[in-house]
Amino acid sequence: MTETTGPAEQAAPTEDVRSFCRICNAMCGIVVTVAGDTVLRVRGNPDHALSRGYTCPKGRALPAFHHHPHRLDTPRMQGVATTWPDLIDDLATRLSEIRDEHGADAVAMYLASGSAFDANGRRAAERFLDVFGSRQRYTATTIDTPCKPLVAELVGGWSGLTPIWDHERSTLLVLFGSNPVVSHGHSNAVPDPVRRLQEQRERGEVWVVDPRRTESAALADHHLQIRPGSDHELLGHLVRELLRDGADDQFLDDHATGAEELRAVVDRFDLDRVTRRTGLPAVEVTGLVEAVRRHRRVSALTGTGCSMAPSANLTEWFLWALHVVTGSYDRPGGMWFNPGYLMQLDAREWAPSDGVPGPGPASRPDVPRRFGEYPCAALVDEIESGNVRALLVVGGNPVTALPDELRLRRALAGLDVLAVVDVVETATTALATHVLPAAGQLERADVPWLLDTYQLAVATQFTPAIVAPAHDRWPVWRMFAGLGDRLGLAILPRGVDPATATDESLLALLASRSRGNAETVLAAVDGVSDTGAVFGWVTERVLPDGRFRLAPTPLVRQLEQHDALTDDHPLVLVAQRRLRMMNSQLSDVAPPGGRLETPGLAMHPDDASTLGLVDGRRVEVISGITGATVSMVLLVDARIRPGSVSAPHGWDEANVGALTSASVGVDPLTGMVWQSAIPVSVRAALAARPGRPAMTEE
Repeated sequence: MTETTGPAEQAAPTEDVRSFCRICNAMCGIVVTVAGDTVLRVRGNPDHALSRGYTCPKGRALPAFHHHPHRLDTPRMQGVATTWPDLIDDLATRLSEIRDEHGADAVAMYLASGSAFDANGRRAAERFLDVFGSRQRYTATTIDTPCKPLVAELVGGWSGLTPIWDHERSTLLVLFGSNPVVSHGHSNAVPDPVRRLQEQRERGEVWVVDPRRTESAALADHHLQIRPGSDHELLGHLVRELLRDGADDQFLDDHATGAEELRAVVDRFDLDRVTRRTGLPAVEVTGLVEAVRRHRRVSALTGTGCSMAPSANLTEWFLWALHVVTGSYDRPGGMWFNPGYLMQLDAREWAPSDGVPGPGPASRPDVPRRFGEYPCAALVDEIESGNVRALLVVGGNPVTALPDELRLRRALAGLDVLAVVDVVETATTALATHVLPAAGQLERADVPWLLDTYQLAVATQFTPAIVAPAHDRWPVWRMFAGLGDRLGLAILPRGVDPATATDESLLALLASRSRGNAETVLAAVDGVSDTGAVFGWVTERVLPDGRFRLAPTPLVRQLEQHDALTDDHPLVLVAQRRLRMMNSQLSDVAPPGGRLETPGLAMHPDDASTLGLVDGRRVEVISGITGATVSMVLLVDARIRPGSVSAPHGWDEANVGALTSASVGVDPLTGMVWQSAIPVSVRAALAARPGRPAMTEE
């Protein structure tokens, strides 16, 4: 297996330590080779219960990332190195003063993807905000995926329901705007995706619906090159036709309400309309309908290509409707709901939600509060209005993740306190008043707590710290325990002394409430799979009155509003992920002997020819929403659909967040900023620079 090495191997004895990767949802088992405190290489763990020896370039880059030249080693205040006691004391004093003068809600927290892979740290950070008394909670959920918890709540009664592909029994898998070969799944964790897609084809069929011929599309039986943002049209047609011929009527009678209302809603999606709006040939549309009828049950997944678009909620709604109409939810061969090894959702008592949101923050009453948080689109307004005076950023880089880049930079720079917890320097740490250097994933013990229910089995795993935290890096839980102690707030579990607590002791408490016990979990260095797919607990225990709600009023109304929008944009931008990156992470880590990836704009040759643009030259992308311009290199690529262009997110250079707005192009049901299938125009840059970069595309 190809390996990525860190610094030059040294004479110290080497040791192999088993761990798991915490860069993406797949969380593959890895073997880390170390020599003293030097991390030499990473390879896949062949004995791991789920990944079975697989790892990807992101995981194999962990040694280089751990020894990154821009690792954060020392606490800083106002750009000057300091000690932890002085930083904690100063930060606690400032937060206390802000709370006394402006109230607890003047202190906000942004919890990003990096924090999701740190069980102890995430729990301590959330606990801190809760006991501090602030409602100003923002997370990465509202950046790229709020349609999923929204539809889960409106249709299924609880926002945390995550449908999982039955990868052992499914005979029909349909991927909408998802490229697991690169991303390893979106909400669904798919380790070793090439093998799993090949196994799916051996059992049946794989269809991919995507404007680009992605790596996953190249492995599929069928690829439908749909017009961006029109996935809900195709799904609406599927539901329409299956309700006429192919529905599981017994399942609908037993486990659904609103079937007749849904039938009336989807009647508009006839073949003529759908072929016109999706740009798909009729034979491809009817072919997918016949495939679902032939297989009777279906496993279908959406990715960021759909979930970041203006039609995201509608696409997710009809995806759920497709599974319910065919009796594919909570049933073998379709989709199941992972209760989690640690979460144990199937052992809880449930009171289904009606899906009514809470009020938005004072400066943005137009956006809703859902899932216990405000949408990230509201954060810049809350800062500019003076409602938020301090922001704690945990494991993220909002400058490259949130909309309105220039406006956001100004707002962050004007805060009284911007405290950033991270492992490397970022565009956000450059603006911080307080920088808190965190122990990296190889420097802490961990379990997959927050993403427990995204796995392909009811499973868990454990890793010890591979090396001790270097320099003056702290685990995140210790930072918030220290702040809490200084403010008189109890952050750690009852009875735990912060002075003697360790990673392992905190994880043992968490694991003691799991499906197994603490000893089993903390011994699971190769992962432990309790069961495969389990069925029935959602239909029996979670659904409101045991029934899926197929026609939620907010979604029906949004469909009417969406139908009234015009869709005559000659060019639209769609989202893209990279094999060697996770959002903004690893953008500045090169493979051995290779070059850094460079952001670029993929465009079909016909569009490039029409616009007089040249491959490898610099172009300017102009937003049809904000009018802002971003410069990047043009990549002429026949794999993308004409009329579409594609660029990756997460770059400080060529930051596509500048093309979006926190005020215009915001979903009213979730507050998510539209970031895919948005109108743009492209022109040659005034100072075009030749030189096509080496890239790995989704």
